[in-house]
Amino acid sequence: MSAPVDTAQSEAWNGEEGRHWSDHQDRWNAVNEGFNHPLLTAAAIDADTRVLDIGCGAGQTTRLAARTAAATLGLDLSGPMLATARALAAAEGLERIAFEQGDAQVHPLPAAAFDVAISRFGIMFFADPVAAFANIARALRPGGRLAFVCMADPARTEWIAVHDTVRGLLAVPAEEPGPADGPGMFSLADPDLVRRTLDAAGFDRVRTEPVDAAGRFGRDAQDAADLLLGSGPGRHLLTLLDPGHPDAAAPRVRAAFTTALTPHQGPDGVRLRTAAHLVTAVRR
Repeated sequence: MSAPVDTAQSEAWNGEEGRHWSDHQDRWNAVNEGFNHPLLTAAAIDADTRVLDIGCGAGQTTRLAARTAAATLGLDLSGPMLATARALAAAEGLERIAFEQGDAQVHPLPAAAFDVAISRFGIMFFADPVAAFANIARALRPGGRLAFVCMADPARTEWIAVHDTVRGLLAVPAEEPGPADGPGMFSLADPDLVRRTLDAAGFDRVRTEPVDAAGRFGRDAQDAADLLLGSGPGRHLLTLLDPGHPDAAAPRVRAAFTTALTPHQGPDGVRLRTAAHLVTAVRR
């Protein structure tokens, strides 16, 4: 594994956050699986395609690509999620697939070794996005393709509204927002910033288009509340409410999430819309 540039992200994804996503990978896939078809369609993978999956997590998109591609490599910071990814790939009998642990900003990827790089929400947390995408570009052959999904305007994402409702119910004061161009979930929400970043990293023909999907967060409001409470933003709320004993705040936060999620509960469980960009580009 290459030494990560962003040690905070490495610590999170190799600690509690990574273990949570690994333990609940099937549930987070249910949240995000509506983006698989547009992403893989844009990637245009065939039997001769060599695929690089950036921020692959527990590897669902890597495994989907590997069913068609000539070879597929999944790259992620998280040891716990990669262990799950390898186990699931082995259980599915996939052979043209491999996983490596590393930071895409600096990981020594082989030059011009891939035809397409893909990512489903795995590219928003770079401390230096230009360096990361330049490293990805070097790993692509000239004319190689990039296709990824990233978060768009948070005002159009329903689970963000749920978090806002929970904060109101708990009287949690608003926090100062981080820098608009800093690493974070919405770091690539501005299409103009995406175009400037990819241009600086060596990509042409950059295109962004809106793509939304209603993911299944749980079988009912309480089940969905448990999932969100275990995620990073949910645990952050616990720390804000009781920094010394965050677990003591869990019943209050769980009840607030359940209240906020109940209006979204339907026959198919709790579904919440996520607004994203589908971004495509070509390496110069």
